[in-house]
Amino acid sequence: MFKDYEIWWVTGAQLLYGGDAVVAVDGHSKEMVEGLNKSGNIPVKIVYKGTNNDEKCVGIITWMHTFSPAKMWIKGLQQLQKPLLHFHTQYNAEIPWGEIDMDFMNLNQSAHGDIEFGHICTRMRVARKVVCGYWKEEKVQKQIAVWARVAAGVADAHNVRCLMFGMNMNNVAVTDGDRVEFEQRLGYHVDYYPVSSLMDYFKKVTDKEADELVEEYKKLYTIKIDESGEKVYWEKVHNAAKAEIALRRVLKDEGATAFTTNFDDLGGADIDDPNFLGFDQIPGLASQRLMQEGYGFGAEGDWKTACLYRTLWVIQQGMPTGCSFLEDYTLNFAGDRSSCLQSHMLEVCPLIATDKPKLEVHFLGIGIRKQQTARLVFTSKVGPGIKATVVDLGNRFRLISQTVECIEPKPMPNLPVASALWVPQPTFEIGAGAWILAGGTHHSAFSYDITEEYWEDFAEMTGIEYVKINKDTNIADFKQTLRNNEVYYMLNKALK
Repeated sequence: MFKDYEIWWVTGAQLLYGGDAVVAVDGHSKEMVEGLNKSGNIPVKIVYKGTNNDEKCVGIITWMHTFSPAKMWIKGLQQLQKPLLHFHTQYNAEIPWGEIDMDFMNLNQSAHGDIEFGHICTRMRVARKVVCGYWKEEKVQKQIAVWARVAAGVADAHNVRCLMFGMNMNNVAVTDGDRVEFEQRLGYHVDYYPVSSLMDYFKKVTDKEADELVEEYKKLYTIKIDESGEKVYWEKVHNAAKAEIALRRVLKDEGATAFTTNFDDLGGADIDDPNFLGFDQIPGLASQRLMQEGYGFGAEGDWKTACLYRTLWVIQQGMPTGCSFLEDYTLNFAGDRSSCLQSHMLEVCPLIATDKPKLEVHFLGIGIRKQQTARLVFTSKVGPGIKATVVDLGNRFRLISQTVECIEPKPMPNLPVASALWVPQPTFEIGAGAWILAGGTHHSAFSYDITEEYWEDFAEMTGIEYVKINKDTNIADFKQTLRNNEVYYMLNKALK
């Protein structure tokens, strides 16, 4: 994924100090870019450039080697449509105390030039990330790496097509929203796709193709036949394999990298009809496996979470622990370890599984088809993580993140779905209360690997509101933040 993208490095300089200075600026810039690329900390290749008119370019890093009058940047900044990182650094780490003279002073004016550039960005209201520190320091490189990953995710978002197989679940406000504004603001394109057309693909999947995929399941998962019995078990697993093949083909043919399902719209005739040919239930196993490969997913037609999960998966490519779509399900009150069980009817991504998933078949009594169906069952890893969601508030989109601690649950032998148990930070009462006050959803895109810095950069790049809930949150200050944001966005809309 990252190999297809580049970050372009633009250095600020001028001819005021002569041609030799420009040559030195060029040499220093090339050495710094090469050093950052060789550091192993930044996943997207940095290229030393002077312009940014290229689809491979997902972001711009600017650095002022010398004093560069800010007015020289105005026209370029007016045209800028890529994420911007302003890097306040310097080629040399220390002042050469015994040798420093005015030639050195004039050539190495990052302190001067970066402040001048920062002023014009602020005056022009240019959104950007500012990173300050020496370019060889690992902590500085890692800040750039966060931004680079998010820039790649934002670039990918502008190429995401999300298919809604059916619409969002009836009467559920939080999974709905303005899809036109969503595309204008964040780039994602969301389309309804008839389940009847998906069924046309399903009908063309051969038994041989499904049997071959079932053999793959046998190698990857622990086979566990419970109350369904062996005959029903393999019938349902076979049907799940056909559903996965059909979904894959539709997504490929339509150029889509995200999708939603709805248990009230499954296509086909009545399941008791002898000519029935369709999904026995929602395609849970297929959704789990497709999420693992990077397809965005949202249950019950939740297209916003489907798109956000796709971006999360892109951002954290190569990270070790995993991510998933999750839903707040049920609460466990246990004092300072009060927690919330995360799960879904079927669709939790096996990237977060602590052990080899079990392939099970159980009854699912919801939606238009109350039937036995296949799914992967597991519990999640323990450790710190972060959940995020996007909500439509009518006049703007709000991105909400919350840090959580995933803990080990007690045994749940009768729970036939994958799950995660977490304690919202800073406490259950404050964390859950703040999430509700912010208008958060019951669905989220969850990660063990990224931090709120990633989501903050994402909101900055896309120009949407961001609120975070973490160990430092208190309800009084959080309410005030929400009130302040409301005023800000109302005034900002009025001024436009």
